[in-house]
Amino acid sequence: MNITHLKSWIGKSEEATDLVTPRLVQSFAATFAPHLAPHAQGNAPLALHWCLAPPISPMSAIGNDGHAAKGEFLPPVPLPRRMWAGGTIETLSPLREGDWVTRRSTIGDISFKEGRTGPLCFVAVDHEIVTERGVALRERHNIVYREAARAGDPAAPAPAAVEPEAADLVWEVASSPVFLFRYSAITFNGHRIHYDLPYVTKEEGYAGLVVHGPIQATLMLNIIATLSGGEPIMLDYRGVSPLIAGEPFKVKARRLPDGAIKAWTEGADGRLRMEGVSRAG
Repeated sequence: MNITHLKSWIGKSEEATDLVTPRLVQSFAATFAPHLAPHAQGNAPLALHWCLAPPISPMSAIGNDGHAAKGEFLPPVPLPRRMWAGGTIETLSPLREGDWVTRRSTIGDISFKEGRTGPLCFVAVDHEIVTERGVALRERHNIVYREAARAGDPAAPAPAAVEPEAADLVWEVASSPVFLFRYSAITFNGHRIHYDLPYVTKEEGYAGLVVHGPIQATLMLNIIATLSGGEPIMLDYRGVSPLIAGEPFKVKARRLPDGAIKAWTEGADGRLRMEGVSRAG
C-alpha cells in the first residue's frame, strides 16, 4: 500500500447538483414511514440529503463490488471491502421541495491502522449541502476499507444475545430485502452487499445482506428529532458492527443528563450496531 500516493488525494474536491423533486420526497417517505420525524409542509424529510447528487458512473466504470471504481474522486485504496464507518452531521436549515442543491465534497483525511482482522484504511470526506438560501447541512463522512474475507476462513461465531439498553423512544423496523432495495434505488447505490446474497456471503464473508449505514443514520437522525421536537443540531455517530438484514431491528433514543440525546440501533440479539450523540451547539 503506497501511503504517500494515497495521501496525495487529501484536499481533492468535487461538486454535484441535484433537485429535490416531489417524487424523490414521496419515494423517501414511502420507504421510511412511519419512522420519520414530523416536518413542515413543503420541507423535505430529515436525511433526504443522502439521496441527492449520487455518483453516477457508466457500467464500464464500476468495480466488482458495484461501486464506482476508485482512483477518481476517492483514492485507489487497495483493500476491497468498503463500509460506512460513521461521521458527524450538523443541520442548519431544512431542504425544501423544489430546491436546487449543490453538494461540495473534499477529501479531508486519510489514515491507516492495523485492526484485529488486518489493515484498515479510513477516508474522511467533508461535505457541504448548499441551497440558494445558503448552507443547509455540513457533514464529515468516514469510510473504512478492509481486506476481503479469505476462502476457507471459519465463520466468526455469533455473539451471545445481550440485555437491551433502556430508551425513552423505541422504533422497531423491518429489514426486508425490499426495504434495502428501495433505499439502494433512491440513492443510486450499486453496492452489492445490500442486494446480492451470493456475493455478500461468498465473496465478502457476511452472514447475509447488510443494512446500509445511511439507513441506520437516517433513522437515528429522525428518532432524535422526534424525541427533541426538532432537528438535531449536531450528531456524532459511528458504526459498531454490521447490521444483517432479515429480522426486525430496533432504533432507540434516550435523553442524557446533560441535555444531549443518545441514539443507537440494535440487532435482534440486542447488540449495538450503530450509535451516536446529538448535542446542541
